[in-house]
Amino acid sequence: MPDAPELTPLGLGAWAMGGGDWVWGWGAQDDAQSIATIRHAARRGIGWVDTAASYGLGHGEEVVGRALRQLPAGERPLVLTKGGSAWAEGDRATRRVGDRASILAHCDASLRRLGLDCVDVYQLHWPSDDGTPVEETWQAMAELVETGKARWIGVCNFDVELLERCEAIRHVDVLQTPLSLIDRRACADVVGWGRRNSTAVLAYSPMASGLLTGRFSAERVAALDRGDWRREDPDFQPPALERNLALVARLTEIAARRGRSVGELALAWVLAAGATAAIAGARSPEQVDGWAAAADLRLDADELEAIAAALAQSGAGRGPVAQASREQRELLADRRVIAERGRDTAGDG
Repeated sequence: MPDAPELTPLGLGAWAMGGGDWVWGWGAQDDAQSIATIRHAARRGIGWVDTAASYGLGHGEEVVGRALRQLPAGERPLVLTKGGSAWAEGDRATRRVGDRASILAHCDASLRRLGLDCVDVYQLHWPSDDGTPVEETWQAMAELVETGKARWIGVCNFDVELLERCEAIRHVDVLQTPLSLIDRRACADVVGWGRRNSTAVLAYSPMASGLLTGRFSAERVAALDRGDWRREDPDFQPPALERNLALVARLTEIAARRGRSVGELALAWVLAAGATAAIAGARSPEQVDGWAAAADLRLDADELEAIAAALAQSGAGRGPVAQASREQRELLADRRVIAERGRDTAGDG
């Protein structure tokens, strides 16, 4: 077995596919459309899909399971899912739990919904808030690998202190963190921790829940479905919304010089910032086509500087601007990325 999961640079995020009948839903979804999206992404070379038990309170995993059964074995993507979220009949929200019994039971339930005997990557969705020490939770996660129910294990939304406590017990194969041009906080610590510890860093919400697709306006935000959680998100409300839209306007100009979309630019920035891979959401095959080519987009040092300037000028988002730029420069040098403008050296230029 490989030491780490072999992930394509982009994976398909299935958050919205859970539907609108839970507190963090994106509004009503068409299951047939979701299945078509998963199948199309697989055929576009997107090698994995990321879901969670909490997405639609189980419904999202069921949709992914149906899609897997419709794909030939050779075309099926790797499956990543998440546990540690508990709910009761009639609930719309979940509780974050970490005791051993819950973790083992949640994995079994996910496997049933997905129609699998073993999931490729099983992740703890959030640090628990039920008082369970993270050491107990991580031991239970390791047990899933030992019993053949998961090939690899990981965590989501963990800070460095919690990551260190897990790593002391068993290697963290994967860590998932929010990372985008609007939320850059992970560049300050978590991304570097992953690189130093040979842990795959998966960036979620790399297009800031749609804000960085270039398709949003104040009018579209106002027209969001009543069941769409983004209606209450501060990034979609003034004054942050105006700053975010100003950033998108500047990014549009940078992307146009490469003949690319803002979404593609946003994904390429996340990969340049140190993420091993990025989770891009889609609710239709057409949306997949809008970002799938970003896996091959390499930003040079001048473009990264232009993006950093756009961040500073717009005042959008959270997290370090200069530090993110330095991290990207290091990666450009490490990977020997040759700028497309004909330079014969990589790095700062």
